[in-house]
Amino acid sequence: MARLVFGMNQSLDGYVDHMAFAPDPTLFRHFIEEAQGQAGSLYGRKMYEIMRYWDDDHPEWDGEQQAFAAAWRNQPKWVVSRSLKSVGPNARIVGDDLEGGIRELKAACDGEIEVAGPDLAQSLTELGLIDEYRIYLHPVVLGHGKSYFAGPRPPLRLMTHDRIGEDVIRLTYVPA
Repeated sequence: MARLVFGMNQSLDGYVDHMAFAPDPTLFRHFIEEAQGQAGSLYGRKMYEIMRYWDDDHPEWDGEQQAFAAAWRNQPKWVVSRSLKSVGPNARIVGDDLEGGIRELKAACDGEIEVAGPDLAQSLTELGLIDEYRIYLHPVVLGHGKSYFAGPRPPLRLMTHDRIGEDVIRLTYVPA
């Protein structure tokens, strides 16, 4: 059975914003390795549209960016959306029954499935389907934006913490 893991970069004040801060080379390498080992990724529409950037080759990419793109393209992707009619390569749309569809997905797969996007993670949290939360805490204060937790913070228990690169602490939690 697969495990659903919600992990994102977060500012010190609790916000996620892929445009405000980026991973350093060590953290980016960590994300490449994670993508290579995942059973797949589960996206909401907005996050999927952001990540579609990796579907197209860009001549300015370095080797690390090419490696991430290859890992991302190779893994299956599931997209939760009511408005999208089609998705890109190696992706499929999750039907209207979110809970049933995700329970089937977890039962059919082995390994870790990344959950991407706070809104989707909140819906899955409310259904009790997230198995682990990973906060990649950056020494940045944004003051506004989209919160890591899109709703009330669920009761959590800290499992591990570790430093990745020079400035990032990964906090790993499970539902309490």
